[in-house]
Amino acid sequence: MRYELYYWPEIQGRGEFVRLALEEAGVPYVDVARGKGGSAAMFKLMESERVKNPPFAPPFLKAGKLLIGQTANILLFLGARHGLAPRDEAGRLWVHQLQLTIADFVVEAHDTHHPIGSGLYYEDQKKEAKRRTADFLANRAPKYFGYFEDVLARNRGSKYLVGKRLSYADLSLFQIVDGMRYAFPKAMARLEKKVPGVVEVYHLVEKRPRIGAYLASEGRIPFNEMGIFRHYKELDA
Repeated sequence: MRYELYYWPEIQGRGEFVRLALEEAGVPYVDVARGKGGSAAMFKLMESERVKNPPFAPPFLKAGKLLIGQTANILLFLGARHGLAPRDEAGRLWVHQLQLTIADFVVEAHDTHHPIGSGLYYEDQKKEAKRRTADFLANRAPKYFGYFEDVLARNRGSKYLVGKRLSYADLSLFQIVDGMRYAFPKAMARLEKKVPGVVEVYHLVEKRPRIGAYLASEGRIPFNEMGIFRHYKELDA
């Protein structure tokens, strides 16, 4: 099966969590909106009255007759089919739970630069963004990373979050660390000293052959100031 991924063509965003899973699985897929006429095709599919279960927003994945929306939901589907989640139900639910926690982290990271509303420019809410970011870096980010550090510590005999094999939750944790390093390099330099297990997962993921090749390719969209993780020097305290 060749998958069709639908997401904004200019940013990593939430779609990147899906791309990393597809790349690690080594399965063929098309990043539709990055091709000619792809964005129009994405909107057409979203707005089509023929779609019984329409997605609210990208990313969504077309897999045969299935159209699956929401990042965590897509990864739940891919994980079970491509060895990126445990085979047992309890294990699959645990990985899914971790992914939902990562989704919460993503929202809070995004809201550092858009604390009032996504419809406003960053320049329209800089004062509020500075205050929101200060709290995020002092309290929220350490709490999230500390949680994942504890999960790793409890998974004795393994360097991964769940079981003894890599799961899509590890890939997503890699993306969180990479995004935070881009957005807040000074703050992350301090934070990473307290979470060596998280940092080790980051390095384990980046060294995987398929992921390494993807990161070095043109397929990996660079971080920029349109995505979730944005670098504004004045916010990196």
